[in-house]
Amino acid sequence: MDFPHCAATFFLFALLFSTTKAVDPCATQSDNSDLSVIPIYSKCSPFVSPKQDSWVNTVITMASKDPERLKYLSTLADQKTTAVPIAPGQQVLKIANYVVRVKLGTPGQQMFMVLDTSNDAAWVPCSGCTGCSSTTFLPNASTTLGSLDCSEAQCSQVRGFSCPATGSSACLFNQSYGGDSSLAATLVHDAITLANDVIPGFTFGCINAVSGGSIPPQGLLGLGRGPISLISQAGAMYSGVFSYCLPSFKSYYFSGSLKLGPVGQPKSIRTTPLLRNTHRPSLYYVNLTGVSVGRIKVPIPSEQLVFDPNTGAGTIIDSGTVITRFVQPVYFAIRDEFRKQVNGPISSLGAFDTCFAATNEAEAPAITLHFEGLNLVLPMENSLIHSSSGSLACLSMAAAPNNVNSVLNVIANLQQQNLRIMFDTINSRLGIARELCN
Repeated sequence: MDFPHCAATFFLFALLFSTTKAVDPCATQSDNSDLSVIPIYSKCSPFVSPKQDSWVNTVITMASKDPERLKYLSTLADQKTTAVPIAPGQQVLKIANYVVRVKLGTPGQQMFMVLDTSNDAAWVPCSGCTGCSSTTFLPNASTTLGSLDCSEAQCSQVRGFSCPATGSSACLFNQSYGGDSSLAATLVHDAITLANDVIPGFTFGCINAVSGGSIPPQGLLGLGRGPISLISQAGAMYSGVFSYCLPSFKSYYFSGSLKLGPVGQPKSIRTTPLLRNTHRPSLYYVNLTGVSVGRIKVPIPSEQLVFDPNTGAGTIIDSGTVITRFVQPVYFAIRDEFRKQVNGPISSLGAFDTCFAATNEAEAPAITLHFEGLNLVLPMENSLIHSSSGSLACLSMAAAPNNVNSVLNVIANLQQQNLRIMFDTINSRLGIARELCN
């Protein structure tokens, strides 16, 4: 082969190789200020999916944790949460929905932390943690780590903090998480790197011990509304604004994005007011005024949807619940109308109680969520889920657990996929726009 031909062939292979690397969906893009939002069991995540024969069964397994999640959300009004005892030696299961890649400390240590809009504090497992996963943050390896004691304001802003009546002490706290798990941690501060942004002195919990099966293995990034959340600590840097676009759980090779700050947010986006509940300050409440199935406005008594800060009743947007859950009277009304409009027998699949032959899917009505000032028509991919064989299609919503504390309707992440959800905490508004997140 002559030299010009060899050179051309080599150049072609080099070009192909460089192009392949350039479009690697898991690579960190140094010129991008957005964080990748990664489904926890995707190719870009370090976590291994449970052994399932399909992604549908994985989602069913994830959704089975929702009742515990809702019970947990109903406890967030209690600032003095009593955590279950920390037991040594219990392995943490890898249960979460979406993770973001961040770096903690100086030099930065990479962690994949769960994105959670209903929690304020961030926390990570630290070296020596009892019951934690093998990936931990190494405090002694960071040159910028600092401790916090009980005299500092951040300590009292963390749920479950523990301090002596007199004297000085490190700020310790216990928290429950997910309804069946708990953690014990020490409050510290260090630099956190989010894409191209570095926030010095970021306050978070250094986990010393965990119990139960729901603690995210590499930690949690709280994006709630409270004073210790990421968006509050960042202050003027992000102007109280962030948004995310969640990719479908089926998007094995792709990730969505988390945009922090007003720059790059959609120019024209429909919004609805965010409501504030002083008893549950972390949660993002919205005013859900009704639900339509096809062209039928479902007859739902207004008192079953109304926001009540005293009882905690109302509707929240949550990134950590898998399928949308309505209080039982509301769900049953929606479900019954949906069943009326779909021909054929109805069956169940996991958490889904309204499944029908996929051959009738063309007759399935669209679900519209009516918020104050905003109507969201759910794309069919957000309101239906299919069995692994493809023979069944199911309404991908369910009833909230039937207990006295479950008064919440929760708009969950399966219904938020491939939408840009924008939170503006300063102006108390939530925006929704269509966007292909994958």
